[in-house]
Formats: sequence, C-alpha cells, structure tokens
Amino acid sequence: MALIAVEPGQIATVVTSLEMTERPRPAPVSTSPLRLIRWKAPSPDKYRTLFRRVGEPWLWFSRLVMSDADLEAILTDPKVEIFAIADPHGIEVGLLELDFRKEGESRLAFLGLVPQLTGKGFGRWLMGQALMLGWRKGTARMTVQTCTLDHAGALPFYMKSGFRPVSRAIETFADPRLAGLLDPAAAPHIPVL
Repeated sequence: MALIAVEPGQIATVVTSLEMTERPRPAPVSTSPLRLIRWKAPSPDKYRTLFRRVGEPWLWFSRLVMSDADLEAILTDPKVEIFAIADPHGIEVGLLELDFRKEGESRLAFLGLVPQLTGKGFGRWLMGQALMLGWRKGTARMTVQTCTLDHAGALPFYMKSGFRPVSRAIETFADPRLAGLLDPAAAPHIPVL
C-alpha cells in the first residue's frame, strides 16, 4: 500500500461511477413543496449562478471553467434537459440535469439542493423526479457519478435509490478556491493547501 502525493494547490478525490440497468419498480412519489421548472437553453450566466449556489459547498467547478461557447453547446443541446428546483416562493434551490446524448443512456449529470435543504427528505423527492424523467422509452441504462468531495451521504443515497457502483477512479485538479472560481471559505471540510 502506497500513498500518492498530491501537490500543493491540488485536490484529489475518489470518483465512483454507478449505474442502473433496469427501470426501478413504480413507487409512490413523495409529496414536496418544491417543484421542477424546465429551463430550455438558459444563459450560461443564469445556469452558473444556480450551479454555484448548489455546488459550491462540494467544490463543483466544472461548468465554471468552461467557455461560454462550450457551456452553451451543452445547455442548448436538445438531448440535455435542465431543471431548476424552486421552493414555494419561486426561489431556485436546486438543480437537476439529465444528459441523453449517449444512445440508450440517461446520465444524471447534476443533482443537488442547497445545503439548507439537506437531510429533510427533499432529496428522495428529487431522485424520484430524476428517475421518472430519466427512464423513458429507449433508456437501457441510467448512470451517475459521485466523489468523496460530495456530501458523505451521497454514495449511500444513490445506492439506496437503486444505482450500483461499477468503477472507481482518482481525480486530481487545481483547487478552484485558489483560482478565484469559488469563495475561499467554500467547503471548509476540505482544507486549502
């Protein structure tokens, strides 16, 4: 067993890929005061604002470093579906993004709620919505990835939802807080080196 050094200014995480190869059995959908709002081709700025609001505590940065043109290509692709999750006051408190660009596959690209809603049962409702939308005619496989930077309950939540882990990889990247992409105080559980 050997330790692999991570350079200062870099972050390392273990990424787990999961899949579901059969449509889950129908189950009662829990009720929620939240609602999905389909965003058809949002502007990169609008998308990034919500992406940051939901993902900053977990160091989500991938869409923050993309050029506007590259991000817009995803946001306007008819095989990518983006939903804002709104509370009863219309405040956007979550993000769901499904990617159908690979034939026969539905990829849960992003699924998350603001930290204030964590642990209140809203995640089960959101996952129910994601599964209903993701398993459509022609879908043979649904996939998702999570990593050790995500909430500690993310991997068990995906497994409880019916996803099965299929592989792991180690990913390293420059700390987005040091690059000014995220607030230096974001993700205090992950030290800046």
